[in-house]
Amino acid sequence: MTAADTMPAPRHLARIASAADALARIAALPRPLVFTNGVFDVLHRGHVSCLEQARALGASLVVAVNSDASVRRLGKGEDRPLNPLADRMAVLAGLAAVDLVVPFDADTPRDLIAACLPDVLAKGGDYTAATTAGAREVIAAGGRFVAIPFLSAHSTSALLEKIRR
Repeated sequence: MTAADTMPAPRHLARIASAADALARIAALPRPLVFTNGVFDVLHRGHVSCLEQARALGASLVVAVNSDASVRRLGKGEDRPLNPLADRMAVLAGLAAVDLVVPFDADTPRDLIAACLPDVLAKGGDYTAATTAGAREVIAAGGRFVAIPFLSAHSTSALLEKIRR
C-alpha cells in the first residue's frame, strides 16, 4: 500500500455527478441556477473567464460536459478529445466558479436542460438563443438565455493549431 492509496479523494471531486444522479444533484443546488455546457478539452483563459461570468449570473453553476463519443461526433478532429471525460470533468470541478459538473452523451444537452430547467442558460458569445440547444425550453419556462461576450480571443482549436505548427 502506498501513501496515495490511503489519501482521501480530493474534495473537488465531490462536485462531479454521474449521469444517473445528475438531476437529483442539480435539483439540490441553490437557485437561481445557471447552466452551461461544452467540451472543455484543453482548459484555457477563455473558458475560465466565461465560467466565472456565468457563475456571477446566479447562486450556482452547473457545467455539462460532452462525453468522449459526443466530442468525436462533433467533428472537432480525429484526435479529439485530447483529454478523456473523467479528466476534463475533474479539472472543471476544481474551479471555484463551478458547483457541479455533469456528463452528457447526446449530441446536445437539450434533454438534460429541459429536465432541470435552469433559471439561466449561459453560452459563449458566439451563440444565440436560436442556436443554443435548450434555450427555447428555458425561455418558455420563464428563464433566460445569456450570451457571455468573449474577453479574449482564445479557443482550444486555435491553441491546438499553434501547438501542431
